[in-house]
Amino acid sequence: MNLWWRFVRFGFRLLYNEMAFTYDWVSYVVSLGVWRCWQRASLKHLNAPPNARILELAHGTGSLQIDLHAAGYNVIGHDLSPYMGRITQRKLTQRGLIPRLSRGQAQKLPFASGTFAAVVSTFPTNFIFQPETLHEVFRVLQADGNFVIVPNGVLTNRGALETGLEQLYRITGQREEAEFDIAAYLRPYGFEAEMAQERCPRSIAQVIIARKMP
Repeated sequence: MNLWWRFVRFGFRLLYNEMAFTYDWVSYVVSLGVWRCWQRASLKHLNAPPNARILELAHGTGSLQIDLHAAGYNVIGHDLSPYMGRITQRKLTQRGLIPRLSRGQAQKLPFASGTFAAVVSTFPTNFIFQPETLHEVFRVLQADGNFVIVPNGVLTNRGALETGLEQLYRITGQREEAEFDIAAYLRPYGFEAEMAQERCPRSIAQVIIARKMP
């Protein structure tokens, strides 16, 4: 089992770094084309006014950055991968958008306390639930700000292809958040959390909405 998880972690490391140019294609395939709908499920839960400052953690290839700009937000993206940063910068520039990106760990955010009206992360790895990350997100959020996470999407059709993909998600550790109480886990870090489900074609996007408590 240890060998298997080392292999899984190595595969994800490649996907987020040297193989980042394949990320959009891989995401489309493993979601049967609904990945972008799963990402966009986060937008309605930001609960932030127009032009509010929004931080996207682990911005990946920048697709949600484009959506956040289109929604009228003042957006900053933060990601550890320089490969993802270059892809995102190119995507935004091609659309006439000004990239505002920073690089580094989520556990040490280079922003002042109370900077953001909301923080969002879609399909992050398990760094997102590490205590250091949660402390940093709490710190940079404004009072009553929302921390919105889309941990995964679930295919609802039960054909052979969907069943096989769901099994793939499970054996690569992408269903672990369903096995613990999100609200109880996040409460000690200062968040009041709930889980929502947003419908997408042939699937459901799972969304965690964690509100910063006073």
